[in-house]
Amino acid sequence: MQESLKIFAGDLRNSFMDLLPIIVVVALFQGIIIQAMPDNVSSIVIGLAIVAVGLALFIRGLELGIFPIGEGLAIDFAKKGSVFWLLTFAFTIGFSTTVAEPALIAIADKAAVISNGLIDAFWLRMTVALSVGFAIALGTLRILLGHPIAYYIISGYILVVVVTFFAPREIIGLAYDSGGVTTSTVTVPLVAALGIGLSSSIKGRNPAIDGFGLIAFASLTPMIFVQIYGIIVYNFIDAPVVSETLTNTMETGKSVASTYSFDAYKTFMALVDTIKDVTPILVVIFFFQYLIIKKPVAHLHKIATGIIMVILGLYAFIIGLEMGLFPIGESIAFQLTNMDNFLLIYLFAFLIGFSTTMAEPALLAIAIKAEEISHGNIKQNVLRMVVALGVAVGIALGSFRLVSGDPIHYYIIGGYIMVIIFTYFAPKYIVPIAYDSGGVTTSTVTVPLVAALGLGLAENLEWCDPLIDGFGLIAFASLFPMLTVMGYGIYAEYSKIKQQNQTKGEKS
Repeated sequence: MQESLKIFAGDLRNSFMDLLPIIVVVALFQGIIIQAMPDNVSSIVIGLAIVAVGLALFIRGLELGIFPIGEGLAIDFAKKGSVFWLLTFAFTIGFSTTVAEPALIAIADKAAVISNGLIDAFWLRMTVALSVGFAIALGTLRILLGHPIAYYIISGYILVVVVTFFAPREIIGLAYDSGGVTTSTVTVPLVAALGIGLSSSIKGRNPAIDGFGLIAFASLTPMIFVQIYGIIVYNFIDAPVVSETLTNTMETGKSVASTYSFDAYKTFMALVDTIKDVTPILVVIFFFQYLIIKKPVAHLHKIATGIIMVILGLYAFIIGLEMGLFPIGESIAFQLTNMDNFLLIYLFAFLIGFSTTMAEPALLAIAIKAEEISHGNIKQNVLRMVVALGVAVGIALGSFRLVSGDPIHYYIIGGYIMVIIFTYFAPKYIVPIAYDSGGVTTSTVTVPLVAALGLGLAENLEWCDPLIDGFGLIAFASLFPMLTVMGYGIYAEYSKIKQQNQTKGEKS
């Protein structure tokens, strides 16, 4: 018990360190730029403390419950030798976790409002969920076949670009964003555990090279599926009659600053919603464990404790965000969009991108696994900082794109070309992790703030259309971490070779 408390205290200390960049950014802009004290300062401080506790619980729960059961299932499937059931499990995990993803629900509802109901929120969610199920199954098949991930990802990017030229402008930004909101805080660790466990149990596979990449598939395929959905909707379906309720929602749906007020019922329902989000994953896991694998879960009490900690940690995390981060983040974003100084917007976008990514639970989970699988060659803190830098650059550039009024696909296509070039030069061990990094950066913390910034800019800039221009910042936040991580790998490999050459020169 004493050892467990000591470990948790360490996790809690690390969580507070992860939140420090966000606190610094918010304090800087609130005190120096806006020059006004935020409302409910005490609520914000308590909220950030709750976020730290939630993060610590979440990480400890992953180590105890989600990672072991995910890797155990993958190994059992490999031993069973049934490709059909393995791919069925992969598809089901992808579909069931995505269809209830809160970030996707929020984006889909917003798209339905802005498009006057032409984009149906339910069918958009179904399209994305089907694409993620297909992606996880395809990524699992790739591990079984032993194919290099670059062939699949580059082919996917080419397909995205081709479809973009046929898709209506109104759907492109939304489609690109859909690829970034599909990987939830719980899904990412489970999918990562599935890939690593499977590659570890197959002879000839390298967990560091073959185990990562499933998340990259889940971020790529929605961009293709949603654009195809948009082509169908905008060419073959008549625009619906806009209801009075929808019209009122649109009129009042501007990005406005909000403050948190405690509501016991809403707080309880947040716990219920968190359990509902995790339940489909647990149903799928235990269905396949007991009815298909037909084997009891090893150390069930430990796994159950870990799952409870994940639920409580995620719940505390969400409540803390609602109390501490979202109100002040939305307030600053809204006030900056009404200023004439666009450089401040770019600076805020850069700093908030970096700071929120450093606190992103999904990225933390992947970084921990990357360090473990690489035997310490990839340092989790360095990886997270490199990814956060990519997100910061991406969101700042995406904000510039909004202000300049340029079409989004020029930037995204240019980014894909750079990814392909970097893939050729980057060391093999870093490429799958780089691809996955693009998917884990847009989750619980980042999506709401980035979406609020993008839509706030589009609604306040007279030359922007919220439907065409408001979406897309999440896509930038997903693209650029791939470049920075591969760039980090190229630099690390160059430094290693240079050091080896110097050592040889000294010996000779």
